[in-house]
Order: sequence, then C-alpha cells, then structure tokens
Amino acid sequence: MRAASFGHGLLAGVGAREGLELVSRIAEEEIDRLPGMATELVGLGVQALGAVSPSAVHAAYKATRTIPIVAVDLESDPVANGWAASLGRPGGNVTGVFLDLPELSAKCLQMLTETVPKLTKLGVLWDPATGSVPLQALEKVTGSLSLAMVVQKVSGSGDFEGAFRAIGAAEGTGVLMLPSPLFTSNLQLLADLSLAHRFPAITLFPEFARTGGLLAYGPDLPRLFRQAGALTRKILEGASPAEQPIERPARFQLVVNLKTAEALGVTVPTSVLLLADEVIE
Repeated sequence: MRAASFGHGLLAGVGAREGLELVSRIAEEEIDRLPGMATELVGLGVQALGAVSPSAVHAAYKATRTIPIVAVDLESDPVANGWAASLGRPGGNVTGVFLDLPELSAKCLQMLTETVPKLTKLGVLWDPATGSVPLQALEKVTGSLSLAMVVQKVSGSGDFEGAFRAIGAAEGTGVLMLPSPLFTSNLQLLADLSLAHRFPAITLFPEFARTGGLLAYGPDLPRLFRQAGALTRKILEGASPAEQPIERPARFQLVVNLKTAEALGVTVPTSVLLLADEVIE
C-alpha cells in the first residue's frame, strides 16, 4: 500500500511500515512546483494523498477527484473553496484538518490587544498564496474596532524585512501574521525581525514565541499531524473520505515570552498569563 504526502514546508520521511510505503515531495517556497508534484504522485498510483497548505490541496484536487486527499490546511475554508459539500459530510475526495479562521483571528487579536491595550494600528503579514479567506476573516474581526490595519503581502522570506519597514513606526503598533506555511519555516527570522523593529507580534505557531516572538496562539502542531495521520489510517483501511467529517485541531496553545515583553517594554497582564500554556521567562 502506498500513500503520499506533499506540500509547502512539510518534512516527511520515505520508508515502509506495516506494508505502507510513504512517498513525500516538498516544495518549500517554490509553490509553482506543487501541480507537477501532485500529478507525479497520482501517476505513482498512491492510495491516499496528504496535502499540507492551501496550495498543496488546490494542486491535489486538480490532479485527482478520486484518490482520497487528507488535508492539513490552516488557512482555508474547505466548503467555500468547493472542496467539500459540508464539514460533517464532505461528499467528495477531500477531508482532513482545517481551522475555523474567524474564531482564530478573533482570539489572536484579543490576545494582542489585551496584552497591548494602547494598540492603535495593526500590521498584518499576509501570504497571497494562502488565498483571501484568512485576510477576509481578519477584516470581519477588525471591522468594529478602532484599529487601523496595514496589510503587507509577502511571497517569500526575502520580503519580510521590507514588510516590517513598511508597517511604520513601532509606537502603538502591533503585528499579526496570518497563517501560512511560509511563516512556519521562518519563525526564528520573523521573531528576530519583530524584536528588531520593536513590534509586539502574534502568530498561530507556538514556536514563534519560543524563538523570541511575544505571543503565539494556535494548534499544537505535532498533535495536529498525528490527528491527520489517524484520519489517513482510517481511509487506508477502507473508510470513504466523502463520509469522514472534516476535523478541527484538537488542542490549542498560548505561549507568552516574558523576556521579549521586557525587551519591548510591555507588561503582560495577569489575565493573559493565567490563560497561557507556556510562559518563557
């Protein structure tokens, strides 16, 4: 039995276990390679495709409407994108783990504004390859707030420095990084830039705060992939993807870096610290 995983920033091995062969393809920042990778994997006759990132799911869905696709996608609405008829009964060949974007955006923004109550401007880093859904979700959340939003498009790590500079002065400004595999593979760089430009910043990847960013609120990534792996096993054992409900991440983590808070002159309120799963001192 052969299964395949591919995506934009996914690290996976190739090997065999209990008769299962796993074939992986990694595009990293070269997302234009994904359609060819998807076509190649379909041609190998795999029994399931694991697609990580919206671009990977798009490529897989274009390459096949019959081979089951198990997505790990933290940026898309599968129903709005036409990959599934509903969350409870997808009805096609796509299932997997997706995020509730408006709820996540609201929670991240709540954490940032609670930590920095004098926030008047929000710099937003957005990777257009993830589609417009994450940005639209954030716009819905910020619509009723007296908060100016400055959106910076970034398509590669070489765009980060310019984006931080374009956001402007640090006083009264915070930064929110929308979900993207591009950010996942560059968390140390993003944490360093946030600190260098003196921006209190938040993203959904816990490692961002562990490497020097101020805040992170998002899914436990190792558990997320185990969750997707369990779903893939069900499908390889005969379950239909059309009947497998689309799942949400099972666990979220709030990580607060007090060393960074001190460097930025930010006093993290007790209300945030009490909610934190991890506090770095």
